[in-house]
Amino acid sequence: MILRSSPPSPFGRKVKIAAAILGLSDKIEIVVTDTIDPADSIRQQNPLGKIPALILADGTALYDSRVIVEYLDLMAGGGKLIPNGAERIQTLTLQALADGIMDAGILQMYERRFRDEDRREAKWIAHQQGKIDRALAYLEQTGAPLHTTPLIGEIALACALGYLDLRFEGTWRAKHPKLVAWLDRFAAAVPSFEKTRVTA
Repeated sequence: MILRSSPPSPFGRKVKIAAAILGLSDKIEIVVTDTIDPADSIRQQNPLGKIPALILADGTALYDSRVIVEYLDLMAGGGKLIPNGAERIQTLTLQALADGIMDAGILQMYERRFRDEDRREAKWIAHQQGKIDRALAYLEQTGAPLHTTPLIGEIALACALGYLDLRFEGTWRAKHPKLVAWLDRFAAAVPSFEKTRVTA
């Protein structure tokens, strides 16, 4: 299988960590992708031109990260990262919240990257930041679980916090000590978290 991704992508990182936990990393070749380059084949593999995308041996492309992780979980026997019953709904909801944090962070980065400073929409940036702030405040108050084998919601949350560290200089940490401690525990328990970390 081929994973089309980019090292800074938090969604790609989520897939890589999931694959490592499931013992599938050696079955996946990672091919770096430039979603901005119109000549990159990602636009043929995923009509949306987005990463990550998992290309199967028969050429079938799976996207987005949620679908890919579900596929990998089934490959590994099912129920490992995405359990059944009420716990399934809980972890998928946490994944949705973490994915939303990542989306909001990425949209802010796009605004800064693709618009000159005098054309950036401050209200739009603030709107996206509000999503992140509310999500982090909620998680700081309610706490986040951490299973011996992390579930997909926990993996997604770690990747979301890692992305905030990467792109926003870890400014989230000062107001969220419980989440900082949670991320430290996750990093200690999941070696692939550090292995997939990038600094630029």
